[in-house]
Amino acid sequence: MPYVNIKITREGGTTAAQKAELIAGVTNLLSETLNKNPSTTFVVIDEVDLDNWGIGGLPVEDYRKKHT
Repeated sequence: MPYVNIKITREGGTTAAQKAELIAGVTNLLSETLNKNPSTTFVVIDEVDLDNWGIGGLPVEDYRKKHT
């Protein structure tokens, strides 16, 4: 019973259709690669506010400013 947790930043742009595509794609990958049963595969997508996400010791917005 695989459980996959995908975390993405909440930036107003990820549609329900894109999330459905992620869920289907991950489920298919586990089925094809590891022979896992799709009916018992769980995929959860968490959207995280930017102020709750950090990279390299910086809030993500500061990191992006510094590295672009």
